[in-house]
Order: sequence, then structure tokens, then C-alpha cells
Amino acid sequence: MSATRVTARPVTTEPAAAEPEIRGLVPADWAGIISLEAEAYTPLGLSESPAVLRAKAAVSPGTCFVVRDAGAEAVGGYLLALPSPPRRPPSWGRTEPAAGQGENLHIHDLVVSPLLRGRGLGRRLVAHVEDVARERGCTSVSLVAVGGADRFWAALGYAAQPDVAVSDYGASAVYMSRALASREPSPERAAPPAPQSSHRRS
Repeated sequence: MSATRVTARPVTTEPAAAEPEIRGLVPADWAGIISLEAEAYTPLGLSESPAVLRAKAAVSPGTCFVVRDAGAEAVGGYLLALPSPPRRPPSWGRTEPAAGQGENLHIHDLVVSPLLRGRGLGRRLVAHVEDVARERGCTSVSLVAVGGADRFWAALGYAAQPDVAVSDYGASAVYMSRALASREPSPERAAPPAPQSSHRRS
């Protein structure tokens, strides 16, 4: 009788891929943000000028974030949010006056690069900004869903308020909001800004 000798091979473990990073936006991110915004919203006729985007971000730099894939130089997605009274969304295509922190934070823009979609990054960005809103004492978050994105937002607990006028965002635009319940901050919180699905305009 013969025997077959089996030699055990050493077990190797592949290093876990690093998670994409969410952080506050910095000036160097703007080229990537403007490119993603144009790609997402030009087909809908809703692309805003770089000056308008920068002005809206300048209202509340601490509630504007980008996501980058590990090792990547390009911005993989972004979220711009600013204080706005409930049921009174910022105007499309126009700059906003500086406003103090109120009870409602409005998500104006959420875009994830087509290369990174399907990884839950949009949801992570939303969870992150909701945690920031809670810390700032906000009791609600609002947005204007365009391009059929209301289904995405409804799945995150946002309710449509069709009586709120948002005609400047297009005929199919829907104002939506969500009350913020108290909870522990997300473990995926971003670092503070350095010295500043599919797309969803809100």
C-alpha cells in the first residue's frame, strides 16, 4: 500500500482593503466636485455654476464633505449641506446669504462617482451629515430630490412634502425631510476639514 504525502502550504491572508475616507472638503477638491456635479446634473438641466456651488458651501463649510477611495487622488463623491428653514429650500442656481445655524440642515447636493456606486457611499455620506446635524442641535434634515431620487431618500426615512414649492428644481422635483432622533454618532464620522445609487440633488 502506498501513501500520498500532503504538504501543508502556509496560509496567507490578503490585507483587507482600506475603506473610502469621508472628510471635510478642502480647496483642492473643487475641481473634482465641479466635474462630478456637471456629469450628474447637466443631463437634467440642473447643473449650477462653480461660483454658486462654492458660495453655498461657504455658508456652512463644516457640513460639506467629500469621499475618496483608498489611494485615489480624485474625489469619489461629495455632499454639500447648509442651514435652511424647514419647508424653505435654497434657491436653485443662486447664491445664498450667510445664515446662522437653525433647527434644520438642508442637503443641497449628493453625488457619488459612477466608478464607486453600489458600495453604500451615498448612505455613508448621509449618515455622517446627519450625525453632524445632531451635534449642531438640528432637529431635522431636508432636501429636494430630483431625477427619481425620491426612492433612494424614502428608503433612508425621508418623507415627501409635495405641497412645498420647488418648481425651480424641475417638474419632477420633490421636497423631502426627516426628523432626527437622538442616537450615538456614527463610527464612520469624518475628520474635521483641513484648514475648508446615483446622484441626488437636494
